[in-house]
Amino acid sequence: MSTITPATTRGRDGSARDRILDAATELFYANGIRGTSADRIIEQAGITKVTFYRHFRTKTDLIVAYLELQAAGERAAIESARDQAGPEDALSNIAKVIGTASCMPGFRGCPFINAAAETPDPEDPVRVVVDAHRRWTREVLAEIATDAGAADADTTAGQLLMLRDGAMVNGYLSDPDKIAETLQIACLAVISSSR
Repeated sequence: MSTITPATTRGRDGSARDRILDAATELFYANGIRGTSADRIIEQAGITKVTFYRHFRTKTDLIVAYLELQAAGERAAIESARDQAGPEDALSNIAKVIGTASCMPGFRGCPFINAAAETPDPEDPVRVVVDAHRRWTREVLAEIATDAGAADADTTAGQLLMLRDGAMVNGYLSDPDKIAETLQIACLAVISSSR
């Protein structure tokens, strides 16, 4: 099963674009998006400015590519957690994935929540990617809620998403070892009360 942690392109062909994305992933996640300069990414990727700007015309273009990579990784983890599982098992598996991620060394919370906190303008391309991924996540949670027999799947999905967000923040701010169990219990309670 995949985990919800910063995804990198490692294992691909090692192109300059991949090296830029790998460096950006590491630096954005560790230091924040606004706290990481293009020059620092260029240095870590071992490329020239010309190469950087050939692949990413602006830092915003790189941030969007980074978030799209994170979204693909998280979607794969969630789909894997749902694979051939009933709704309660799917929620338990997703809770385990989040718990595992929050126990990883260097865990600094959800990259989407972090990016949104640094990007207040809802029209910014960064927020557009964040919002699209959150819509996808909410739709998946609504599908799970529907499968579980929730009377109002949309409201239940909103509650589950809030629990997911809280777990990702808690994994960074408190004891991550308790996240999976606590999230699992809370998600199952939401599903139970929604019927």
